[in-house]
Amino acid sequence: GANLMGLCPFHGEKSPSFSVSPSKQFYYCFGCGASGDALRFLTEHTGASFRDAVTDLAQQVGLAVPDDTRSDDERRDAAHAKARQATLTDVLERAAQHYRQQLKGNARAIDYLKGRGLTGEIAARFGLGYAPDGWHALASAFAQYDDPLLVEAGLVIVQGEEGEEQRRYDRFRDRVMFPIRAVGGETIGFGGRVLDKGEPKYLNSPETPVFVKGRELYGLYESRAGIRARGHALVVEGYMDVVALAQMGFENAVATLGTACTEEHVRKLFRFTDAVVFSFDGDAAGQRAATRALEAALPHATDLRSIRFLFLPPEHDPDSFVRELGAPAFERAIAQAVPLSRQIVAVAREGCDLGTPEGRARFVSQARPLWSALPEGGLKRQMLAELDRSAGLPEGEQRRLLELALREDLTTLALEEAAIGPGQEAVGESGQQVLQASAGHGVTAAARQVPVSSMEPPRYRS
Repeated sequence: GANLMGLCPFHGEKSPSFSVSPSKQFYYCFGCGASGDALRFLTEHTGASFRDAVTDLAQQVGLAVPDDTRSDDERRDAAHAKARQATLTDVLERAAQHYRQQLKGNARAIDYLKGRGLTGEIAARFGLGYAPDGWHALASAFAQYDDPLLVEAGLVIVQGEEGEEQRRYDRFRDRVMFPIRAVGGETIGFGGRVLDKGEPKYLNSPETPVFVKGRELYGLYESRAGIRARGHALVVEGYMDVVALAQMGFENAVATLGTACTEEHVRKLFRFTDAVVFSFDGDAAGQRAATRALEAALPHATDLRSIRFLFLPPEHDPDSFVRELGAPAFERAIAQAVPLSRQIVAVAREGCDLGTPEGRARFVSQARPLWSALPEGGLKRQMLAELDRSAGLPEGEQRRLLELALREDLTTLALEEAAIGPGQEAVGESGQQVLQASAGHGVTAAARQVPVSSMEPPRYRS
């Protein structure tokens, strides 16, 4: 017929229900209702911005975006870099195929995965493989083992100077391999888990032109349909957690890759959903990781988004929690996750004795940068009253103390300007942050002009 049919990329299915009309340049899924044109497909399927989608489509047909202000040399350099990246992903994909083939013939690796409760279907879905215990196992997959691309892709390590003393060997040896995929499905790196006792337990690819840890999330490519189906993304700490949770029906999990959660991670997640749940262990390390995730998420906490924090018992990770207590218990734990507003208060209260003026002052000081990082909106305005209640302060006291602190910062800034002299640049990055805080964070302009002595002294509740 005139239309093309296939499996829908937006939800899991076994019978094709995804229809594409080349003549109408339109797609529609009879299963989940996803629909749109080529631009919407790219923005929904890969998480690309509208501008990136337009640029991608234009490049595919040899066109340049009209408002591209880059010079001809800059465009040529960008095209060369993109071609280089495509070459690296081709090399990484060939390595992924090699690792998958090796897994089929290694009973020890298969037994390990079965021992973790994984089926062949899940292993195939995530492209799991095995790196043999040899120094040059990749030589059987690449005819030129000395190809510089293998080093640039992070697959081979080179030691020593050129010549007979130089050594080349595989980075990943005797490990279960987890390919890391970009949202478009390209293999951009690997994570390897040692089978027996050894260090490091987990080993990631180094950063390369196609793989930057602070930007990528393991499992995002595989979990897009699950995120849409469940209505939220679940961020966990390890890629084994992602795969094990998918095996147990939680197909919306992603993981950071050996680094703290970054703003780029959060920004990328919000391209696919308006709700994110961060899951952490309940120990001190988990609390620290939660604080870093909170700081990364605050600038993106608009009024229509949901950000929550799930803290598991110290003896559990998500995988062990579900195995021991069952999926329904994990569902309940997710439903009871701490909302962003309560996590802000919890972080601000850390180390504060709210029964003393000193403790309340410390609380206000620690709450200030967290509150200031929130975008303008209803949540930010409500948080002032919430912080007042949490600290036992009179309503409005938080705002007054905040205005006082900002005014002191502005006074210091003015003194610095006077010391530098007229006509010279005195406002650095920290000064710009102060000005933005005073002008754009809901603090009255009068706070910059009213003398400190005119403020009433704090009144604390008994």
